[in-house]
Amino acid sequence: MATVQSSTETDPYAAINALGSSSTKTTSTTQDAQDRFLTLLVTQLKNQDPLNPLDNAQVTTQLAQINTVSGIEKLNSTLNSLMSTYNDGQGMQAAGMIGHKVLVPGSQMTLATGTQAVGCVSLASAADKVTVTITDANGTVVQKQDLGAQAAGTVTFGWDGKSADGTAQPAGTYKLAVTASNGGTAVTATPMQIGTVSSVTRTSGGFQLDLGTLGKVDFSKVQQIF
Repeated sequence: MATVQSSTETDPYAAINALGSSSTKTTSTTQDAQDRFLTLLVTQLKNQDPLNPLDNAQVTTQLAQINTVSGIEKLNSTLNSLMSTYNDGQGMQAAGMIGHKVLVPGSQMTLATGTQAVGCVSLASAADKVTVTITDANGTVVQKQDLGAQAAGTVTFGWDGKSADGTAQPAGTYKLAVTASNGGTAVTATPMQIGTVSSVTRTSGGFQLDLGTLGKVDFSKVQQIF
């Protein structure tokens, strides 16, 4: 009768275990790993020691292990396919935003000549007092507005482009800060900005929208499209 190698005489599962543990660490495909596994298993079955036969439970465990590796690879392949489809869909949506205005988190306001600037604030909960402060590029306060009581959500307000004393301010980009409270307790308030999408760029993490002077922002941060 043919005999197995010394390594399998001492441990008939050594080679199978080695294959199962390394199959995910090599560049071979899962199918190749399965073929090698089954070939090795059949060889060991043919050459097993009658006095120390392979245990059915351990063989079943090894088969389950190789099937698990195969299942994981198939799952990864399916997820990669779904992500590719999702990214393509995102790309189409992002491209469709070119020329449109979008609302995104940010503290900048754009004032154009002869027009009113529009600002937004996002409130985490209702507030009985909301105050916005507008500053120029030098950090000088040019206008403060009391928006009064507001419900939770997005609050929109306008600025006529004039300072507190009525002086018209030059066109450009201004900063927006906001504070809110309810019954004396601070309410989380996030300044928002509105910009026009001029182009879309694909990045390793998805897509970015170019909002001109307001900079670039991730597609996922868009709160509203106008």
